[in-house]
Amino acid sequence: MKRLIEKIAETKAPIVVGLDSLLDYIPQHIKEQAMAENENPFDAAAQAIITYNKAIIDAICDIVPAIKPQAAYYELYSWQGMKALYETIQYAESKGMVVITDGKRNDIGSTMTAYAAAHLGTTDVCGKTVEAFGADCLTVNGYLGSDGIKPLLGICNEKNKGIFVLVKTSNPSSGELQDQMIGEKSVYETMAGMCEGWGAETTNHYGYSAVGAVVGATYPAQLKEMREKAPHTFFLVPGYGAQGGGANDVKDAFDANGLGAIINNSRGILTAWKKAGTDGHDFAEQARKAALAMREDINSVIPEIKLPQ
Repeated sequence: MKRLIEKIAETKAPIVVGLDSLLDYIPQHIKEQAMAENENPFDAAAQAIITYNKAIIDAICDIVPAIKPQAAYYELYSWQGMKALYETIQYAESKGMVVITDGKRNDIGSTMTAYAAAHLGTTDVCGKTVEAFGADCLTVNGYLGSDGIKPLLGICNEKNKGIFVLVKTSNPSSGELQDQMIGEKSVYETMAGMCEGWGAETTNHYGYSAVGAVVGATYPAQLKEMREKAPHTFFLVPGYGAQGGGANDVKDAFDANGLGAIINNSRGILTAWKKAGTDGHDFAEQARKAALAMREDINSVIPEIKLPQ
């Protein structure tokens, strides 16, 4: 989380690009070439995805601190898709970007330990220790309680990794559970308090712990509330752009130093070439323009980004 904060300050961009690389988002010429070179459709899909992702990363790595690949959009294309996920993570990190794998993993005991090792830690294979995927952060579902979080905390400490726990999500039906009351507190406020507790021993000198929270831009009042009640919890904020959230909806996620949150945008950047009405040959250039516009939009409503002394 410390490195993520420093990359945000370096780029002046509190944004993360969600690499939810569905084939529908990829220009036709890339897909046609991949299909011509591969007989197996999943091989072709993986080739198209990695070609597309690398070009997007090349276009934004100097102006955007992080990417967030959603695991489901890679699992969709079988093991070849998961290989594309691995290659995407490795390539982004080689370019200095922070990688947040959006897996929303949720389990207990040895199963959660395995998820933690797979996405953030290392795997022992016959005496050899290797990284399976090697992301920097992972989104997780904390609604099984501490049993599903504790296996991650050790890896966060040992490997300098981070997690983002679902607190108040951006989807329309989130309130069916998350807005329910437990005594005098909502479920989402209770979960935010648990995040503060889980991360208490990992707080860095910027004031934030390794345990972040997912809080949606589509609920700005709750976002402001959580910023006040979870001062040591860094926010991953979905819902900007295609889901309806704007800069004014996310501004209260930030602290006085312009830190405290990173705002996700997926389709708005990945399909910027479609919005521009081009044939897709300039998709990477259009993605960069969209990222720069988003950075300007958010920076116009938050305090100047600076690292606390």
